[in-house]
Amino acid sequence: MDPRPAVGAKGPGGQRGRGRPGAGRTERRRLPLDAVPGAVARSREFTRRALLAWGWLPARDADGKAAAEDVLLMTGELVTNACQHAVGPYALELTRCGPLLRVAVCDGDDRMPVLRARCAPARPGGHGLRVVDRLAAVWGSEPVPGGGKRVWLETLRPPAGRTGLTHPEPVRRPAGGDATRDGGQYA
Repeated sequence: MDPRPAVGAKGPGGQRGRGRPGAGRTERRRLPLDAVPGAVARSREFTRRALLAWGWLPARDADGKAAAEDVLLMTGELVTNACQHAVGPYALELTRCGPLLRVAVCDGDDRMPVLRARCAPARPGGHGLRVVDRLAAVWGSEPVPGGGKRVWLETLRPPAGRTGLTHPEPVRRPAGGDATRDGGQYA
């Protein structure tokens, strides 16, 4: 899939067409995943190409490299959860506006994900959303019109040349389908 934004997307100053990414410009990329074998690997590669196009890669420093690797890891976790706990993902959506990156995975299951209580670190499985919760600035889920849901995360690109950057504490928005309520199936 081509990770470039669709032709006709509005650019800086309301201009249309492809152009150099601007600081305040919102860019979106979407990868259809309906019945696609290797959805996790395809999603990570699609995201990696978007990060290259948006200047996250090659990284400017160690913090930038760690942030890009975290985005790829979290993307894989969201897609894996949709494969294992839902009816499978049907789309990966990436949205960038300046240093903010939003990754969203859509699936046809109406059940919202829930961050499980901590499980044994050596036990396989059950760590996906815990990884996202730890690395993302914020994450959540929302119903999709017509059924299903969108599970999303947001993260910031670290400023260049800053060392020792730590990830911000996770903040969850209290919206319908909030990913932090108890009783769900997701890990």
